[in-house]
Amino acid sequence: MSRIINLPTGWKRKRLEKVAIIQTGIAKNQNSKEECIELPYLRVANVQDGYLDLSEIKIINIHKDKVNRYRLENGDVLLTEGGDFDKLGRGAVWEGQIQNCLHQNHVFAVRPNNHELLSSFLSAQTGSSYGKKYFLSCSKQSTNLASINSSQLKAFPVLLPPLSEQKAIATLLSTWDEAIDKTERLIQAKEASLKGQVQKLISQRCDFWPHIKPKKIFDTITEKNLPEEELLSVTQDRGVIPRSMLEGRVMSPDGTTASYKLIKRGDFAISLRSFQGGIEYSNYQGIVSPAYTVLRPKIELNRDFYRLFFKSYIFIEKYLNLAVIGIRDGKQISIPDFLSIKIPVPPFEEQKDIAETLSVCQQEIDLLKQLADKYKTQKRGLMQKMLTGEWRVKPEIVNQYMEA
Repeated sequence: MSRIINLPTGWKRKRLEKVAIIQTGIAKNQNSKEECIELPYLRVANVQDGYLDLSEIKIINIHKDKVNRYRLENGDVLLTEGGDFDKLGRGAVWEGQIQNCLHQNHVFAVRPNNHELLSSFLSAQTGSSYGKKYFLSCSKQSTNLASINSSQLKAFPVLLPPLSEQKAIATLLSTWDEAIDKTERLIQAKEASLKGQVQKLISQRCDFWPHIKPKKIFDTITEKNLPEEELLSVTQDRGVIPRSMLEGRVMSPDGTTASYKLIKRGDFAISLRSFQGGIEYSNYQGIVSPAYTVLRPKIELNRDFYRLFFKSYIFIEKYLNLAVIGIRDGKQISIPDFLSIKIPVPPFEEQKDIAETLSVCQQEIDLLKQLADKYKTQKRGLMQKMLTGEWRVKPEIVNQYMEA
């Protein structure tokens, strides 16, 4: 670590291996059918940043005598060995959601000594900026990935307040988790409502609207050599935004940006993954990678209508899918094919009416997403201060967690 943290009175600094057992996972299927059994196991994809995604659980064959070696126990802190830079050190606490569940070799199971270290406290500390800085400093790195090994994890310098203070800090952080979870559930409900509105106002009317080829609606913009313009990124969840708004490490252009294309507010961008999430709208002016196709309306249309339509399920499945080429990981949009398919163009006033209705729903979703981001930012700041002892929980609150 680049900065030595001065611990407050009563806190200790210990290597993780001194206060927890670090367990590596099972590497592969066992082949002996007679002595093997099938059990569920967790992979890297199941371990997210602060929570577990159990929507898809794989099964693995394991020798019956080795089950206990890899079986997860309540309170285990699951940590991935690697991933994107901003995901390094991600983990969550296992609470026995699945019976007899194992873990693969790319997921560490850390079993704290509960007399010294609280599972929820450790999970928060490894996932905080303090933890991420440590893992990043000792990790093996490639272009956009980083990984750690068991030796580096064992050496992680845990900052240990008394157990009662750990409990108080973990409880305090959980209130932010509850606020974030509640807000994200509201977002999901609003998005389901918006999807229903799109179905009613767009999907059910599409076949009755005139259809025109995109090349008659949009110009493809190739204006270049504008190095003074702001560098933008094309994202599936936030549209076209400044790169400065992205969290974590973002790869900068290697060399000149002379070939980067100008995009203005109100333009659209076909991204590399548009076959999954649709065409993106730009609220900003700047330059984007030449890998993207920039579209600018050349006829009168309501940009808000097409901003919503280009992200709708019916557009992606019924229209954009006709321009997809390649299979599996090689999929991409064929721009000539896209420009030649016919898409609906409702009367302008109808576009406007639909956009106004749907925009109300979208604005509610956007505000909730901003609120969720605010909660997450507040929690990150709180974690950095509380988990390193820079800020302390009031003694009267800590005393409530003292064991009799």
